[in-house]
Amino acid sequence: MLKRLASTIWGNFESKEELQKFFFLGAIFGLIIGSYWAFRPIKDSIFAAIVGVDYQPVAKMLSLCIIIPLVILYSKLIDSFPRNKVFYVLTISYGLMALGFAYYLGHPQYGLPNTVTNPYRYVGWLWYVFVESFGSLIVALFWAITADITSEESAKRGFPVIALLGQMGNIFGPWLLNAKRLGFINSSPVIGIVGIFCFIMAGLMWLFLKVTPKSQLEGYKAQVKEPLEGATEEPGFLEGLKLLVTKPYLLGIFLVITIYEVIVTVFDFLLKAMSKAAYPLEVDHAEYLTNFAVTTGVVATLAVLFGINNIQRRLGMTTSLVLMPVLVGAAVFVLKMDPSLAIVFWIMVVAKAVNYALNQPTLKQLYIPTSKDTKYKAQAWIEMFGSRGSKATGSIINNFRGTFVRQYGFVDGAAWFITVSSAISLGLVGVWFFIAVFVAQTYNKAIKEKRIVC
Repeated sequence: MLKRLASTIWGNFESKEELQKFFFLGAIFGLIIGSYWAFRPIKDSIFAAIVGVDYQPVAKMLSLCIIIPLVILYSKLIDSFPRNKVFYVLTISYGLMALGFAYYLGHPQYGLPNTVTNPYRYVGWLWYVFVESFGSLIVALFWAITADITSEESAKRGFPVIALLGQMGNIFGPWLLNAKRLGFINSSPVIGIVGIFCFIMAGLMWLFLKVTPKSQLEGYKAQVKEPLEGATEEPGFLEGLKLLVTKPYLLGIFLVITIYEVIVTVFDFLLKAMSKAAYPLEVDHAEYLTNFAVTTGVVATLAVLFGINNIQRRLGMTTSLVLMPVLVGAAVFVLKMDPSLAIVFWIMVVAKAVNYALNQPTLKQLYIPTSKDTKYKAQAWIEMFGSRGSKATGSIINNFRGTFVRQYGFVDGAAWFITVSSAISLGLVGVWFFIAVFVAQTYNKAIKEKRIVC
């Protein structure tokens, strides 16, 4: 019955084993996303309580500087060890670090019980970078492994299943692991609980590879081996970065991700700043941001259940990719008309939900007709460096808010910031639209000719 239901929504699965594969992967992804979204609201509330909300743009730029050596280390691990073992190492390492943060942030002098904000309280900066890198490294490696063991046709059916269970994690992770709901006076115990979940991720991945039939672990097979954009060289220390800057297809994916993140970073800062003013206590601010996370998960889950992924399956890759810039452009216009906390809240909910339910599964399919070096190394640079770099760029825009406020006063300065950031965002949306068309057409050509792109 489950197979019939899934086939009705997402397309006909070839076998029970294929459906089981994606439900298993979805369970792992759900745990990853649930853990990340349990971290994410308290990432901002803890940072605001320890360092101060005004330093958030600087924290995003700092995370960009930290992510570069992390990507290099990640690439070396991919070169030296099997991909599944790299997954085990990363998840266990993050679990141990989470337990360390849980202890330190509960400390009466250095942690959350000390309510005096100070930019020299370094644990707040380290905590922020820790969560940012977790969301980049673990998610990117999971999707690289998944794309490597999935064909293009199977991905159309199965990736929405993974997205659905990921959004279930998005709902229940932050909803269940909420400090106020659990009766804690601050969020430090929640970090320890998520640390234990990281160990479970490693165990589930090991079990998945142990019990899944080998026939379900085969990926895209190009009938014509030569890449559309030329053969790749032997992998080197910075091969992923080299692939990114020399292959137009990969650069296009990078820009699609980057432009989205730049615009959403502006929305996100407005949401965090406005909500911090409305909810000054850390535990109350964390609860508000948790409600945002849960609402986003519910909307994304409903979108998947009602078949939003059929847009890509029935209307094609091009329609699926260009829908996102159209929606974000409309959101920018609405924000310019009414820049209130409620409007920013729902803009962020819809932008994040559609991104998770439709845009992200579609973008992951773009890596299917690529080489292993591209899947594991270039994708790491794109998703980690691109995501962090775009957030740093968005944070540069956000820093102008303070300049406008100091020059024109709080009300007029905030209005000027909305006007300028909206104009920049709409210009980026126009560029994004045409890049999405190029990437989709390149993907379609590669699939039609059974080639790898690069």
